[in-house]
Amino acid sequence: MPKTDIIAALTPEITAIRRDIHRHPELMYEERRTAGLVAEKLKEWGVDEVVTGLGQTGVVGVIKGKGQGSGKVIAMRADMDALPIHEETNLEHRSTVPGKMHACGHDGHTAMLLGAARYLTQTRDFDGTAVLIFQPAEEGGAGAKAMIDDGLISRF
Repeated sequence: MPKTDIIAALTPEITAIRRDIHRHPELMYEERRTAGLVAEKLKEWGVDEVVTGLGQTGVVGVIKGKGQGSGKVIAMRADMDALPIHEETNLEHRSTVPGKMHACGHDGHTAMLLGAARYLTQTRDFDGTAVLIFQPAEEGGAGAKAMIDDGLISRF
């Protein structure tokens, strides 16, 4: 099956995940539900290693490609936190949490990286290792530093 067909087939599932995350926004270092959903999906889809709790609520997934000879590693990152803003839309998937919403697109970033994880685990059509980083507290909470302090770079 062509890559574009595989990706197109994933679209409804990834859209549903994005809308679910949008309905349940969490501020920096509160991303427990989102991190749980991310970890659950990564495990369900066969990601080789799933680590939770990095930088408090961060998640890391490791996917090994078919070819391991190169030793190459690539990292991809998405942020998970929302903002303390009241959503004033009538969208079906609007925030259910008063005073919190995904106004910066982090719900989309998380869903897109999950889409990449889904595709990469299905095909494994690459040489090396892909490290997927789901970062908490991007909106002023130094989530990247917290993950690095917890060993993100040295471990992965």
